Amino acid sequence: MARRIVLSSDRDEPSGSTKDLTIDYAEDLNEQQYAAATAGEGPLLIVAGAGTGKTRTLIYRLAYLVETGTRPQQIVLLTFTRRAANDMTARASTLLDGRCEKVRGGTFHAFCLEVLRRHAEAIEFPRNFTVLDAADAADVLSVLRARGDYGDGEERFPQKNTLYSMFSSATNRDETLGETLTKRYPQFTTLHAELKSLCNEYRQYKKEHGLMDFDDLLERTLELFEENDDVRHQVASRCQHVLVDEYQDTNVLQARLVRRFVSVHGNVTVVGDDAQSIYKFRGADFRNIFRFPDQFDDTEILKLERNYRSTQPILDLANRVIEQADRSYDKTLFTEKTEGELPALVPAADGDMEARFVAEMVLRLREQGVPLSDVAVLFRSSHNAYDLEVELNQRNIPFVKYGGMRLNEAAHIKDVLAHLKVVENPQDAASWNRALQLIHGIGPKTAQSLI
Repeated sequence: MARRIVLSSDRDEPSGSTKDLTIDYAEDLNEQQYAAATAGEGPLLIVAGAGTGKTRTLIYRLAYLVETGTRPQQIVLLTFTRRAANDMTARASTLLDGRCEKVRGGTFHAFCLEVLRRHAEAIEFPRNFTVLDAADAADVLSVLRARGDYGDGEERFPQKNTLYSMFSSATNRDETLGETLTKRYPQFTTLHAELKSLCNEYRQYKKEHGLMDFDDLLERTLELFEENDDVRHQVASRCQHVLVDEYQDTNVLQARLVRRFVSVHGNVTVVGDDAQSIYKFRGADFRNIFRFPDQFDDTEILKLERNYRSTQPILDLANRVIEQADRSYDKTLFTEKTEGELPALVPAADGDMEARFVAEMVLRLREQGVPLSDVAVLFRSSHNAYDLEVELNQRNIPFVKYGGMRLNEAAHIKDVLAHLKVVENPQDAASWNRALQLIHGIGPKTAQSLI
């Protein structure tokens, strides 16, 4: 059973060896952060509200584990971006003369890739398998779709990107293809038999050609841990503590991976906020953060509630919204910044009106002495910014846009990578297919016949 820890006003000494610590944790952290950073061994859930210093607390926990005797090479930090892991280990290293640079930090996919490069043969894959990104995987599906005469009937058959999203969704949510079709692609339920056949063919094709997509990295590592205790123990023996950031955004596979990986030692710290889950569209399951105490006996639950980012009027609104959730961890965000403007809800008739309002607000702030670099506009996705970009340009308001296509997603970069991949793995038919079609006069059918 889980036990909830109620923090007292007096600070107790942290558990573990605390002699000759170089960092004054009690001085650097607030009371709740201190309790979380210096908690003892075993499963720990840190419920961190927005702006409460979650990253700072995790950095100090890394440092504390190293200071109290854990070798940095035996700490695994799992994050959702490589940049986040690098940033945390670098900041922890500044606290401890560089020692935390040796912490094994990275994404779930990077961790799984490292494991599979060492142990892929245990699941009958070559160690030099090629990793397919989403675009590469969609290209493979396009080849198989054409080769197998899928979609030759009267019913509309999914295009390659939809096929990849469909199969990926089923994998990340640990659903059958039929369940995924019913819930998210009802327009294709009548094609279930054909789609299942194509999905099976896709799996077989990847195995025959030494290919893995991003979902395979998770699924195959989980398969390895669940079916091969020797490998799991070997991998886990190189680790004493696992820390997972943004646990509310993990999917079912990632949560299962964590449980299997730490089953040897049980030392796992997860940090997250049930009120900040925004990636359900790509398979994230916020219920993982609620299931954690039931899946790990004697879980210690600590909360971070003091906000350093917002004013109290904003937090009051956030607290009222969170209170309406069907299920949530009990927490109340507060701050010492008691004064501030009330949040504004501005209805707009259309995108043009919304863009005009935002542009006028930016100009008003500039007239009040606020630098443009201190103004940020958030939007759901890149294409939602189009109206605003037009409006800002018309008013000669300079701006920098973050997001959009990544460098390695650009067509010319993928063309170069295709050539490099066939050198690394001559069995990579998807890369051969792309590289051959760069030759004048060679189309998809000719490329397939040559492969």
